[in-house]
Amino acid sequence: MYRTHNCGELCNKYLNQDVTLSGWIHQIRNFGSIFFVDIRDFFGITQLIISKKILHTDFFLRKEYLIQVKGKVLKRLSRNYNLYTGEIEILVSKIDILNKSLLPPFSIEDNTDGKEIDRMRYRYLDIRRNPIKNNLIIRHNLMLEVRNFLSQKGFLEIETPILVNYTPEGSRSFLVPSRIHMGKFYALHQSPQIFKQLLMIGGIDKYFQIVKCFRDEDSRSDRQIEFTQIDCEMSFVKVHDVLVFFESFIKHIFKTIKNYEWKKKIPIISYCDAIKMYGSNNPDIRFGMKFVKLNHIVKENNINFLKSKKLVIGIKIKNIDDIDNNLINFLLKKINKKNNFFWIKCLIENQILSSNNVQINQNFSKFLIKYFKANPGDLLFVSYGEKKDSRKLLSEIRIEIIKKLSLKNKNNYEPLWIIDIPLFKWEKKEKRFKSVHHPFTKPKDEDLHFLSINPKKVRSQSYDLVINGMEIGSGSIRIHNKKIQNLIFQHLGFSLKEIKSNFGFFTHAFEYGAPPHGGIAFGLDRLISILLGGENIKNFIAFPKNNEGEDVMTNSPTFFNNNIYN
Repeated sequence: MYRTHNCGELCNKYLNQDVTLSGWIHQIRNFGSIFFVDIRDFFGITQLIISKKILHTDFFLRKEYLIQVKGKVLKRLSRNYNLYTGEIEILVSKIDILNKSLLPPFSIEDNTDGKEIDRMRYRYLDIRRNPIKNNLIIRHNLMLEVRNFLSQKGFLEIETPILVNYTPEGSRSFLVPSRIHMGKFYALHQSPQIFKQLLMIGGIDKYFQIVKCFRDEDSRSDRQIEFTQIDCEMSFVKVHDVLVFFESFIKHIFKTIKNYEWKKKIPIISYCDAIKMYGSNNPDIRFGMKFVKLNHIVKENNINFLKSKKLVIGIKIKNIDDIDNNLINFLLKKINKKNNFFWIKCLIENQILSSNNVQINQNFSKFLIKYFKANPGDLLFVSYGEKKDSRKLLSEIRIEIIKKLSLKNKNNYEPLWIIDIPLFKWEKKEKRFKSVHHPFTKPKDEDLHFLSINPKKVRSQSYDLVINGMEIGSGSIRIHNKKIQNLIFQHLGFSLKEIKSNFGFFTHAFEYGAPPHGGIAFGLDRLISILLGGENIKNFIAFPKNNEGEDVMTNSPTFFNNNIYN
C-alpha cells in the first residue's frame, strides 16, 4: 500500500509503530549526515529524519518531489506547536521517489510569493497551499449544509437544463452550436429562472438547486462569467414568507460555518430609502454614516455658494483619528477632481480643521459640528450639487472610508434586506425599458395602475440580501398571470410575435393553473467569500477565470475549428 497513515494524523499514541507515508516534500534541511524533511499531503505535515546512509549515491531530493517512506514513529525532542504532528517524527528506514517535480514557479506556502497570473496558470500547485485548499474544504461544507438544511425543510433538489433556448432579455448569453441541427444554437442558461417557475406550475412545492450559471459579461473581483448559485423557489408565498424563511437560512449558515450568530432581526428598508440614506442600493451599514440632508441648514445660515444647489448632504464618521489628512486628500483625489465637496474635522477645545478647496465660514462649520453632534476626532463630509451626482459622490467617499475602517472589522457582519426595488430602468441608448431584476418579477399590486401612465414609478415585489455592502442574494415574487406577464413583455419592447416566439411555451403554461410563487438565488462564490473575509472570489473557486474571462491554465477560450463538427 502507498500509506498506512496520512501526514496529518500521527501523534504520541503511535510511538514506536512502523508506518508508511506518501506525500510531497515541503521542506528539506541538510545537517550533513542526516536530512530533516517535512512531507506534506492533503491532511497535514509530518517531519522525517532521513540518514544519508540509506540513500543511493545518485539519490537526489528536492521540494515537491513525491515520495513514499517507511519508518518508525519517534518522540520529537522539541515539539512544534504549529503542527498536530508536532509531537513526533519518523525515522525513515526506506524511501522511494514516486514522482519527480520541476522547481515550482512560486513557493508552496501559506504566504506565497506567487503573482496571481502564475497562481492561475499553475492552479493545481496553488491548490496545494493551505489557504486555497481550506477554502475548498469550507466550500464543500457550505454546500453540504445548504443541501441538508433545505432538504430538511421540504425542498426538493432538481436539476434543470443548462442547454436552453436563447432569450433576448437579460445579460449576454454564451451560444453553443448544434452538430446535429446545423446552423442552430443552444444558449448556456444564465439561471434556471423559467424552469424553476415551470416546476412550481408542475406542482412542486419547494425546489432548490446548487447550479452553475453562465453570463457573457465582464469579470471582476466579485464576478465570474461562470458562477455557482443556490437557486430556490417556493409555491404559495408572499414577500414576507420568503424573507422570514431565508433569514433563518442565512443565520443558520453563518452559525454553522462561521460560528457567528445574529440575534436581532435583519432590518428591511426600501430601495428608495437606501438611495436617500446611503446613495447605494447595496449599502454597507456596519459603520452607520447615514446621509443627512442639509439644505434647510444652508438657508438658515445664508451660505450663498450652497443656496442654489439642489441637494446638500453630509455624513459623520465617528472617531477617525487613525486616518490622517494626507490619506483623506488621497481618497478624495481618487474619487473626484471636482470641487463639489468639503470636509471638516472636529478637534479639541472647539477647534476645527477643514479642507481648503472651498471657503467655509467658521461659524457655519461650528454650526455643522453642533448639528451633527460631532465629538473631537469625528469627521464630517459634505457633498452638494445635482441630487444624483451629490449622492453618488458622497457614496463613493463613504465606501472609501469604509474600506479603511473595515480592515479592523472583518469579522463583523451587518445584513440588510432591500425591498420595493423599481421594476424597470430606462436605457437611454436603446430608448427602452429594461428589467431591473428580470421580466418575470411581479409588480406591487398597488402600483399596477402606473404601468399605463408612468412605468418608472412601478415598484416590484423583489428583495436583495446585502451583507457588508455586497449583494449576496436576490429574488422576487413571480408573475403568475398571463395578461400581466405579456404586458410586462410589451413594456420591455417585445412585439406580440416576439413574445410568442421566445416565451410562448412559458406563458401558455400560465393557462393551466399557475400558483402564486417566488424565490431567491444566493451567489455561492460571494457567500463563501464574505464568510471567510476574502476580497476576491477567485480564491474560493477551484479553477476560476481571470478578469478577462480567460483560463490561462488551459488556454481557453481558443479559436474554433470547424472540422470538429464535420
